[in-house]
Amino acid sequence: MKSSHDNFHSNFPLVFFILLAFAWASAAVAQTHDQFLRCLSLHSNDSSSFSKLIYSRNNPSYSSVLESSIQNLRFDTEATPKPLVIITPFHASHIQATILCSKRHGLQIRTRSGGHDFEGLSYVSQVPFVLVDLVNLRSIDVDVESRVAWVQSGATLGELYYRINEKTRTLAFPAGIFSTIGVGGLLSGGGYGVFFRKYGLAADNVIDAHVIDANGRILDRKFMGEDLFWAIRGGGGGSFGIVLDWKLNLVPVPPTVTVFSVTKTLEQNSTQLIHQWQNIAHRLPKDVFFTVVVSRANETIQATFSGMFLGRVDELISLMETSFPELGLVKQDCTETSWIQGLFPNNTLESLLNRTAVDKTSFKTKSDYVKEPIPESVFAEIWPRYFNEEEGRYGSIVLIPYGGKMEEIPETQTPFPHRADNMYKIIYSIGLEEENLDFQRYLSWIRRFYDDMAPYVSKSPREAYVNYRDLDLGVNNRSGNTSYAEASIWGLKYFKNNFRRLVRVKTLVDPQNFFKHEQSIPSLSSW
Repeated sequence: MKSSHDNFHSNFPLVFFILLAFAWASAAVAQTHDQFLRCLSLHSNDSSSFSKLIYSRNNPSYSSVLESSIQNLRFDTEATPKPLVIITPFHASHIQATILCSKRHGLQIRTRSGGHDFEGLSYVSQVPFVLVDLVNLRSIDVDVESRVAWVQSGATLGELYYRINEKTRTLAFPAGIFSTIGVGGLLSGGGYGVFFRKYGLAADNVIDAHVIDANGRILDRKFMGEDLFWAIRGGGGGSFGIVLDWKLNLVPVPPTVTVFSVTKTLEQNSTQLIHQWQNIAHRLPKDVFFTVVVSRANETIQATFSGMFLGRVDELISLMETSFPELGLVKQDCTETSWIQGLFPNNTLESLLNRTAVDKTSFKTKSDYVKEPIPESVFAEIWPRYFNEEEGRYGSIVLIPYGGKMEEIPETQTPFPHRADNMYKIIYSIGLEEENLDFQRYLSWIRRFYDDMAPYVSKSPREAYVNYRDLDLGVNNRSGNTSYAEASIWGLKYFKNNFRRLVRVKTLVDPQNFFKHEQSIPSLSSW
């Protein structure tokens, strides 16, 4: 029988080569790091000031800068891959130098505006990478007379809304309801909010942009061409370049709107009300945004029916008495306010300038689209079964009605294809603030729930929203040479037939597939 001493000697060559390989890899990373920094210095017009915007891993501020916009704590662990360098550019030239030097030294780029990518793809990569954090590129110029705004990609929705409201109470922008979401990421995937049934998506209201392509060129709408301009408005972030800023169409809103909220439990017929809601909400006038949030509350399941009406309370009550009397909406359930205070009723306007999310969680989100009414038995049997599980305490389901303006816009107008044939969207979420919990249990919960809903939602493909990034749908291979057939497994779910055009645009503007991640649009030239 061999002794431990003999075993050590017999395994010594293997151990030696493993240690040697690790040392070589570490040395190669260090060399790439040093060469990359030298390259940036050589290709910057203001190398002394640029150096203050670069954070290497040995910089005392590296961790705080990295963590500042990590919104999903699943990707804020010791095991999460970290960028070799973080760049926080002040000027387009800083981004141009970063692209050039990343290409030269074989580094990928991740671009972060608000850090809300649900799978962390804006700040995590499995290969050596550089993080371009757009936190310093967030200027906003609002022109009330022309009803437009130029907004840099690093601005948050809270900052955009605040600056619009500074100038006028009767213009707004149709985007999301979370103030820390970055403008760049939102617009890249489409973006929707309480006004989308009236005015379409956020991306539908983009009228120009400046994008830096894989060759470092700065292109506006005229020089990028209509194909690339089409692709960046809903084709998903991280595929076509880095968008510096966006010209937005601002939309008129009344000075007074009405927000409302009614909560019903199982004992108060919430199941029947949800079943009725799905036949009503998408048919309501465009001025009504009317959602349902389903969650567990103590020992029961509750449904909160809430939304915003672009008008006064008396008109809303009259409309709901005619359209949905079973809900029993009364004036006491309603508040007249401004559009911006209606979006953020529990916040001061100044708090919208705070870029840091207050309650960060570890979470997972999935999405579905519904074309036909779901049977009441699903709400009565499947949903309670999941919410009554232990993990269900941390889960929620949100129903977002379509209809209105979304029925009028062709599904090919932008890459976002989920338009006229949808009654509503389902958002499945599970999130925990507690640390050190085994999140696999909760991932299993939401995946099982999602699987059980398959018979009742869209099919061939089962559609999903690209801004609710979901790597369960499929990923590109790490070589970067993903074929159309491989990428279409997830691409058709996000983009339907628009995926083919996205691939053609990608092949034209980034043939070497420089901008890539686990669900980036593939380039045919890179095969």
